[in-house]
Amino acid sequence: MNTAKWQGLQKDLRAHAASIRADAEGRYDGAEPGWRAGVEWTLLWIESTAAQLTEGRP
Repeated sequence: MNTAKWQGLQKDLRAHAASIRADAEGRYDGAEPGWRAGVEWTLLWIESTAAQLTEGRP
């Protein structure tokens, strides 16, 4: 039961990351320096967190 909950949360996190990525595309060109790096770092953090949710779980 808990595994299903963790997988659901993992799916939600990845959906949010995809939404952030889609919203950010095309905005990089006129953005302030560092903005793109901040978005990329955030996306990596979300993916890392999502991956850890089911790591080592059956």
